[in-house]
Amino acid sequence: MSKKSSSAPGDLHGEVSLRYLGDLEISEEATVAELKSQAMTLFSSSGFVIPSPAFLRAWTVERKRLGRLLRINRQQLRDYKLGRKTEICLEPLQEEENLGPQDVVLRTRMRLPGERAYAPCVDLVWDTARGWTAGSLRQRVAHFCSLPVEKIEIAKYFPEKFEWLPISSWNQQFTKRKKKKKQDNLQGAPYYLKDGDTIGIKNVLLEDDGDFSTDADDLGRGTPRRPSSQDALRERSRDLGCGATTPGRPRAPEASLSIHVRSFR
Repeated sequence: MSKKSSSAPGDLHGEVSLRYLGDLEISEEATVAELKSQAMTLFSSSGFVIPSPAFLRAWTVERKRLGRLLRINRQQLRDYKLGRKTEICLEPLQEEENLGPQDVVLRTRMRLPGERAYAPCVDLVWDTARGWTAGSLRQRVAHFCSLPVEKIEIAKYFPEKFEWLPISSWNQQFTKRKKKKKQDNLQGAPYYLKDGDTIGIKNVLLEDDGDFSTDADDLGRGTPRRPSSQDALRERSRDLGCGATTPGRPRAPEASLSIHVRSFR
């Protein structure tokens, strides 16, 4: 099996900036850990220092975007059905990582209040043992950010559409147990949550509108940005602070109206 190895994490808009490292010939019987071990030789020739294979994540690359995460180090490559010329992205990590079968890796980005922008992404590992529910994810994100769960809003980013979809708690929306069990799963529609997805986080103590988009998203969609209520408030405050007043429109002089009525008798 031939593997093209590259290295780079994904950006906000989904495409990855890849650095070509080289080709690997490896058996389908090999494990993910063995793939990482062999790839370390490519890193050494490119100037990267990787202490051990545990400091690497391995992803498939699909259309210049991160695809599936090869999460289990002891699992054989043939179990992933990769094909003969699969491109693999090897992501260097700051610390060792040993993911379990129910761990999901998400890219979290904290919203910068009033700027329509985000802080750099920080990886979050979410244990889905208790289910892929909105409530479970919100609890994990709140703990990760050291914020009360009721003081955050989260949304998944869809880079191909330049859109953010807020993730609400379905427990409040569905009362029937059967329907709730069917719908309260972030793996299904409309979220289709998976490894590598970007999750935007908003601290409602600092910003409580529903806008998760950035100016770049507006450009990507080809739609003008809609001014928010906060924008209008800031504009009004700016006008008041400068003592600006809006001049009234001059009133036109009144004109007399003459009506001529004919007699049809």
